[in-house]
Amino acid sequence: MSEAPPPVSGSPTLEDVARAAGVSRATVSRVINGVRNVNPAIQETVRQAIAATGYVPNQAARSLVTRRTGSVALVVSGAGVEGEENPFPNQVFADPFFGRVAGGVVGYLRPLGIHPVLLFAETDAARAEVVDYLRQGKADGAILVSTHGEDPLPKLLVDGGLPAVLFARPPEPLPISYVDVAHRTGAKLAADHLVARGCHRVATISGPLDVLAAQDRLAGFRDAMAMHGHPYIPCVEGAFTLDSGAAAMERLLAEHSDVDGVFVANDLMAQAALQVLHRHGRLVPDDVAVVGFDDSSAALACKPPLTTIRHPVEDMAAELARLLLAQIEQPDQRVTSVIFDPALVVRESA
Repeated sequence: MSEAPPPVSGSPTLEDVARAAGVSRATVSRVINGVRNVNPAIQETVRQAIAATGYVPNQAARSLVTRRTGSVALVVSGAGVEGEENPFPNQVFADPFFGRVAGGVVGYLRPLGIHPVLLFAETDAARAEVVDYLRQGKADGAILVSTHGEDPLPKLLVDGGLPAVLFARPPEPLPISYVDVAHRTGAKLAADHLVARGCHRVATISGPLDVLAAQDRLAGFRDAMAMHGHPYIPCVEGAFTLDSGAAAMERLLAEHSDVDGVFVANDLMAQAALQVLHRHGRLVPDDVAVVGFDDSSAALACKPPLTTIRHPVEDMAAELARLLLAQIEQPDQRVTSVIFDPALVVRESA
């Protein structure tokens, strides 16, 4: 929109939003209800008009007609132990990745008057609670972020006929819509950059290899390095955490003391790897060049700032929210996948 909408007296209405956006009332209604066949540019214009006018959809009236709650569940599912007290939520909140997911989801849903409910599903009992929560109609659907490869929750949601979308490719073929990034392409960008810098003794710190994203990043990096004439790339497995990144870098230095380039499968582990290199007196990037993956807040917290692969998490999370609303509106539509392109972000570490 090129101009601010005129002031709205009283409570703004659907007609006020339509007038501000320069579209029909029916188009505004379709955007609010998550109907898929609306041009993305028009969707954005309507969302801006909603925010500018201060329009709030009447969820109570809408629920009576649609039998919907006007809320969705944002579910983080991982591995935990029955009876543990808060370790999994603590891990989630410590990782900037999950904050980026939540930001993208909220940024898309909030102008539509829809708010996500955060649920954790780290045990079988917790996963059963999520399924029951959705079956009881307490949320209209679920945006699922799964953190381990053998997570049964995606299949439980599909088998239950519950509206759900998944962040990242499912661990097994399932009829569920998902959004992902081209991990292998991103890893190739990292390999190409290290080789272009003149690195000859390159190693990698992978993520947990029961996670498809970690598998793809490792395979993509090794394939690209092989194309550059490097058939063997040492690898130490990490867990996408600070502590695991530090331990992996210590092991790499112990076993491959002449390493001069490292691709680290996420920024959090790369941050720890840089700290270890500093403690060992290795200059970055002069002695060892380091490339991460994510372009999260951790990348800028690194010393030196981290060269990394841009993982457009916020945009991906917004797309997940859009896909879920469309599925809620039209349950019989076919499942789909949306794959985002990564990009190399060059800073001082490589």
